[in-house]
Amino acid sequence: MKSLRIALVDDYEIVLRGLETMLRSYGSALEVVELDLNCTVDQRVDVTLYDTFAATPGDREDVHELATNPRAGKVVVYSWDLDESRVKAALANGASGYLSKGLPASQLVRALHDIHTGEGQVFPGAGGQTKMGLGNWPGREEGLTQREAEVLALISQGLSNAEIADRTQLSMNSIKTFIRSCYRRIGVANRPKAILWGLEHGFFPDHKRVRPQE
Repeated sequence: MKSLRIALVDDYEIVLRGLETMLRSYGSALEVVELDLNCTVDQRVDVTLYDTFAATPGDREDVHELATNPRAGKVVVYSWDLDESRVKAALANGASGYLSKGLPASQLVRALHDIHTGEGQVFPGAGGQTKMGLGNWPGREEGLTQREAEVLALISQGLSNAEIADRTQLSMNSIKTFIRSCYRRIGVANRPKAILWGLEHGFFPDHKRVRPQE
């Protein structure tokens, strides 16, 4: 199996560091050469993995810009949202593949290779894996699930409930449930206090490029 050069893209360093740490166990199959926090890919890579944590989905401008960057290689969207219409829209937007965050690490690596060689495009996760996720995220040490953390990150960015529902493809009832459970976990009673807590605990997007760990 050829070793792939990989760039990881998201707005949160903790998210990218978590993915980088997980993928390091598969060093013979791939090499993470760049981590981009709201930046375009600068080095030539085989695959760019675009993590949608608190970011725009694959059918929006961010993925389109990556797909038109000749250095980015094949752009792969990494998301919880496997809605068929959104997956098709992401592929039409220039993405070469679409991966579920419910995939175990070994299957994620295999799927990246399959997308690179043109042997597949869409890889849904197993039903039992959908709530686990891989890597790390802001608020994990405080007990927030990845979905709760994502909703809080979008709140911290100033999005309304309706905008969060559009971004995540979750129902309005689900958004409200995540908000309530999030508030309980972090000990706040309203949105302004949740935003303040988020800004104090790493929920504001980063805008830089960081080096992979040696």
